Amino acid sequence: QVQLVESGGGLVQPGGSLRLSCAASGIILKINTMGWYRQASGKERELVARITFGGSENYADSVKGRFTISRDTGKNTVYLQMNSLKLEDTAVYYCNAGVVGTNFRDLEVWGRGTLVTVSS
Repeated sequence: QVQLVESGGGLVQPGGSLRLSCAASGIILKINTMGWYRQASGKERELVARITFGGSENYADSVKGRFTISRDTGKNTVYLQMNSLKLEDTAVYYCNAGVVGTNFRDLEVWGRGTLVTVSS
């Protein structure tokens, strides 16, 4: 069974920074994509940033230039560096991964989420 464990959320003032981490564990033959989604209160979950096996990155327009996704392939871990945080970045951030698991099955896995609150 593949699991994702997020860490790094918290309370930060506008203009501040936070770094989220997400570690994948379990029997993983290959990680195709890892990324971050967020869901603000009363809104739908949206993609924030994603990185592919080949290293291609894509970002939501709202976070371009402020957020950076990176990874440590040896640790099956993805990071989200969030700078210049705004009030509207407040949300629960979910880690997501597309992996190849046991029996070469394609799996989509979600973490439980970590709350990021931007407030003065």
